Amino acid sequence: MTHAHDDSTSDLLMTAARSMRRAFGEAMAAWDITPSQARALRIVGELGSVRLSVLAERLRIAPRSATEVVDALEARSLVAREPDPADRRATSVVPTTEGTRLGAELEKARRTATEQRLAVLANGDRAELDRILRLLVDQP
Repeated sequence: MTHAHDDSTSDLLMTAARSMRRAFGEAMAAWDITPSQARALRIVGELGSVRLSVLAERLRIAPRSATEVVDALEARSLVAREPDPADRRATSVVPTTEGTRLGAELEKARRTATEQRLAVLANGDRAELDRILRLLVDQP
């Protein structure tokens, strides 16, 4: 794929990110799971127990949308709702054994899809890209 010389750095960065997300989305199709569901499952797996409001914040979606994502994951027995240990009036979302297993498979598929996209880079180029991206990610 060739790009015009006038593509800005930000355009190229956004295009690269979309390409990576698309490759991961295609890899997820085998499990019939949406990108939002996969991200939610990853967050729940990382945190072990998370309130719906926190999950919505981490996903950058409305609480109602987070409820729909959790409903879909719960319908597939990938997560469960439990009373929050810190506040019995609140509800936490926790991964099930199957959710933890699928989360690990999805993470492996995500890494594989990402590595396939990055395989075009020589080791030095990859190290330089990592260094530059850390500068962008680590700024306040």
